[in-house]
Amino acid sequence: MLLLAGPAAAQPVTRAAPDTFQFALANGMQVLVIPDHRAPVVTQMLWFKVGGMDDPPGQSGLAHFFEHMMFRGTRTVPGDQFSQIIAKNGGENNAFTTHDYTAFYEQIAKDRLGLAMRLEADRMANLNLTEATVGPERDVVMEERRMRVDNDPQALTSEQMEAALHLSHPYGRPVIGWMDEIRRIDKVSAQDFYDHHYAPNNCILVIAGDVTADEIRRMAQQYYGPVPARQLQPRAEFAEPPRLAETRMTIVRPDAKVPVFSRIYRVPSYATATPGLAEGLEVYAQILGGDQTSVLYRVLVEQKKLATDAGASYDGMARDAGEFSVYAVPRPGVSLQALEKAVDEVLAGEAAHQPAGADLTRARTQLVAATTYRRDSQFAMASAYGQALMIGMTVNDVEQWPERIEKVDAAAVKAAAASLEPKEAVNAWLMPGNAK
Repeated sequence: MLLLAGPAAAQPVTRAAPDTFQFALANGMQVLVIPDHRAPVVTQMLWFKVGGMDDPPGQSGLAHFFEHMMFRGTRTVPGDQFSQIIAKNGGENNAFTTHDYTAFYEQIAKDRLGLAMRLEADRMANLNLTEATVGPERDVVMEERRMRVDNDPQALTSEQMEAALHLSHPYGRPVIGWMDEIRRIDKVSAQDFYDHHYAPNNCILVIAGDVTADEIRRMAQQYYGPVPARQLQPRAEFAEPPRLAETRMTIVRPDAKVPVFSRIYRVPSYATATPGLAEGLEVYAQILGGDQTSVLYRVLVEQKKLATDAGASYDGMARDAGEFSVYAVPRPGVSLQALEKAVDEVLAGEAAHQPAGADLTRARTQLVAATTYRRDSQFAMASAYGQALMIGMTVNDVEQWPERIEKVDAAAVKAAAASLEPKEAVNAWLMPGNAK
């Protein structure tokens, strides 16, 4: 497992897996290199161990807001010149924030990687925060929330479900933030957030592309090595109280185009599950609702003609709890009550019986194939490793994941199905405004 505590001196390059290398700089920055020599291009990703769960109480959305502020300029690269410089040099860049981490990336020609490193190192150390930049960007984020959440019935429903699913854990707060709390973000809170979280010893640098480990070691030392480490406070740990009963909600929206039944279960993640359970949940989700060959789709859409769509998914890439989700969209004339009952009948059948051999084989093959396809993408590979390291997994965990999926048998899938407890679930009916 990669550790974020910096050594006294730079560590030697070590082979982390057959095709990856890792080392640490003296300032504590961890570096992972994924060589890919098919084309002279490189993907650089900086993963900071800070996300929505680190927002102070009453300041939801601060981590996401600060992702925006990192593009607002430094003393040497003012305004929005960061992205302009990358674009003028033929590259692309962006960022994203989750509950667990914030990531920034550039995709650029190999001979421009030094430029991208210099720009990232500059804003890691020299971000220029002013009221003149904080205020307008706060307005941008508020408008983003209006567009992506407030005006999207399904997004609003998901937000309400998350808030109900996590009784005390910050996973229940939206990453983008509650509108009233976004409105209160100011320069003081932004500066404090920057000072406490944006440091090389709170960051993992992932480089995928036409490079060698020795090249990246020299370049990382040149550009990131001079950035001083900061004193970091340990991330808070949260204990969720036990849920005593399932939660139900009905959301009526005039802008909802169709009714939808949704359910999310709070389940273990890859970081917290007992051995084999997360993989079992992954395969079970694929069997149950991964695509149009899945059990839910076959039964509800094709056989019983109760739904126009149905599916399931497992999100286990989290530091704390994961989520298992089920949804279905009724055909015209079918009530949400009848559809939910039919979903429960499918789930009960799957929990009571071993999965069909053909379903199990197909699910494992689909999951492993998707991983194989991702290896054709530098960005996908850098993302897979970075995400895993951010939640406490290791490079070997990523490398061995297909093998672990292949070992999931019928008993493991049945155990995963049986682990979904009603009291750990939130159920929601989203209904058009004129629905009865």
